[in-house]
Amino acid sequence: MREATSLVLIGLIVFMAGAVVGVSQTRFDRKALDTVEELSESLADDLLDFSVAVRQRDVARISTFFADSLRAIPLPTRATPLRSDVKWIRSHGWVVQKDPRRLSRQVFLRDWMAFLDHFSTIEDVRFKVKMARFETPRVGRARVFFFVVGRDRQGHREWVRGYATIGAHRSGRGANVGSRTWVMTEFVVKQISSLVATRDLFSEVSVPAGVSLRIPAYGSPGNEGFVWHGAAAADVDLDGDIDVFATGAMENHLYLNDGNGRFHEAPADVGVTYLPEEGVAPLFLDYDNDGDPDLFISAVGNQMLLENRLIPDGDLAFLDISLESGVAVPAIGFSAVAGDVNGDGRPDIYVTSYNRYGQVMPNSWYRATNGTPNLLFVNQGGGRFKEMARALGVADTRWSYAAQFVDVDGDGDQDLYVANDFGENGLYINMGDHFVDRARARGVLDPGNGMGVSFGDYDNDGDLDLFVTNMSSTAGQRILHRLFPTSHRGDNVLAKLASGSSLYENSGQGTFKNVTAAAGGFPGGWAWGGGFIDFDNDGWEDIYTPNGFISGKSMKDT
Repeated sequence: MREATSLVLIGLIVFMAGAVVGVSQTRFDRKALDTVEELSESLADDLLDFSVAVRQRDVARISTFFADSLRAIPLPTRATPLRSDVKWIRSHGWVVQKDPRRLSRQVFLRDWMAFLDHFSTIEDVRFKVKMARFETPRVGRARVFFFVVGRDRQGHREWVRGYATIGAHRSGRGANVGSRTWVMTEFVVKQISSLVATRDLFSEVSVPAGVSLRIPAYGSPGNEGFVWHGAAAADVDLDGDIDVFATGAMENHLYLNDGNGRFHEAPADVGVTYLPEEGVAPLFLDYDNDGDPDLFISAVGNQMLLENRLIPDGDLAFLDISLESGVAVPAIGFSAVAGDVNGDGRPDIYVTSYNRYGQVMPNSWYRATNGTPNLLFVNQGGGRFKEMARALGVADTRWSYAAQFVDVDGDGDQDLYVANDFGENGLYINMGDHFVDRARARGVLDPGNGMGVSFGDYDNDGDLDLFVTNMSSTAGQRILHRLFPTSHRGDNVLAKLASGSSLYENSGQGTFKNVTAAAGGFPGGWAWGGGFIDFDNDGWEDIYTPNGFISGKSMKDT
């Protein structure tokens, strides 16, 4: 499944541009734009094939991407001394030649392989077309961003980042633009530097820990749905160790922690393996305040609540009380969060509800309102909930993905931030007996493809800042630059939609200012949840964001 070709993106962006800035202001030569972007995408696809060859250090294959001779400043072979930057991160530059010169392919590749010898292992390589122009359909120039991730000869993880300008021509080897036809006639390094981690903070241990799981490929039998699944952690058996529950396409999994770095899967009779609905995002909460964590699961279908019977029965088992409790309400439930919205000491549950994308399309790409209503289950006590989202003003219908309860304005009650796909987000201020959306007034409307929300004190000033996970697109930014060469994410909502995640600093009293650019920018690709976490226990909040989508057969497939 292809993420979206550049031609589809052009159609979407031109359509959106007409809606955003007015048709009279959008005089585009659509045919010319299609042609240029088709050429750009074909070059970008070839550079992804090139990236694979570089990652594999396949010099014979690498050589096929270059002309017999070329104008070049090749990748450098000598690094400058390391310098300390921050915490465990160091950096160094590279000694780059000043002036391009004509090199034979053999000499050029010799320097390239010497550069790659800097790495003991290479994990990933990407060359991405940021901008391109074409003199003819067979001759083009491009600005290319590239990175190499691996380990240096001392075993330290290293991330090389750089920019180059390239010249390329199409050979006659391909029958159409989609085949690999581009050969580079120029490669001039403009900028290159490295970040080096002097110690590893994490190691991948899912297999020895006992929580590794392989599932069928997306779209194949056993994994044919359109929803993704999630995980939650809690000490479900009250033994002092954190356990893990994960929803799945065919069955769910509860992994019990043995306290020695390993997990074992709970038996099916615990009551969570097979459930009446396909669960999406699990949420542990003690809904009955009896001292053990119960399990709520958002679902495409009826929502589910499972009571942990460890207390009072003494044995770990979960009982499905969805119907009796009043939460078996249909929704396209993509996530759930808990908070005490009315201050009565009992946890309430908010469910973000999306829509059936593909069967139903957003009524706007930047201000969609035709999602399905979100749900708010207010805890009535005695094991009962009442759905009150509409009555309390939080039945958001904007393709909601994620939410978080937090006291934004410091008045002692729980406010609610909702991240929405295809446009604007909501910040619902708790007024006591209802909520009012103040996202625009408080500076956090954040139009984008909202996928996650997290609050944390990133600047250690005592108040909570906001990180919103959005998507970014290299092709989208490339197209938008052609359409609006002087615009940026601050004055063009389309540029904002393609630019990535956002960081908002709390200015006091629950108002915020966007500090994304000042903090370095967060172009996370197809980014999802994540958020604040102090990785290295130094007292400062770091940010983690997972990204990616469906795995295809090549790097051109998401």
